[in-house]
Amino acid sequence: MTPLASPRKEKKSENGKPARRKSDFKYQAILRAGIDVFARNGFFNAKVSDIAKEAGVADGTVYLYFKNKSDILISIFNHTMDTAIHNGRVDLEHIRDPVEKLRQVARRHLEMLGRDRNLAIVFQVELRQSTKFMETFSVTKLSDYLDIIRHIIEEGQGKGEFRKEIPTKLVAKVFFGALDEMVTNWILSPKKYHLASTANAVIDIIFNGLLNNQGGKHS
Repeated sequence: MTPLASPRKEKKSENGKPARRKSDFKYQAILRAGIDVFARNGFFNAKVSDIAKEAGVADGTVYLYFKNKSDILISIFNHTMDTAIHNGRVDLEHIRDPVEKLRQVARRHLEMLGRDRNLAIVFQVELRQSTKFMETFSVTKLSDYLDIIRHIIEEGQGKGEFRKEIPTKLVAKVFFGALDEMVTNWILSPKKYHLASTANAVIDIIFNGLLNNQGGKHS
């Protein structure tokens, strides 16, 4: 087994944490291994040595990139959210209709987690059992993600497509919450189905609700 690198030789970032070379193959391999091990064993039962074995690296190599398994877990979240936010913004650049923008956000969200069941388990179950993650949850990449949704709502209000009296932050959270619950239901359901296929139903409920238009307005 390769020994831990000497602290004097280990490359550090400005905040003293191990350097994070996100383009490095080993970094990516450890993240992928973390996803699979956390999903299979659970965060609390998982060991850094399990992740190292899954990634095909020595135990000490993991510590060149991450401080501990909590750091790996949070890095999985941040890396995934960075990718989702970047891809989402690229997609939305070519869409003018706020309704279609929200539809695309929903589709992207469900496609991303729907094609990787282990990642979905980590997001929906394991992350929420980490006290460290939950303590910083409101200041993570999730805030940026919700802002994208909120800005779309504001755009729709400005164009007269959405009701102006509805708080945009609340709508963004309700929208995200609906998608979030669809993913949780998918990983818990004994039935096999394409998660992204539920995107249109979520959008329809958000926009049209449960009331029949002929039934009049209820408050």
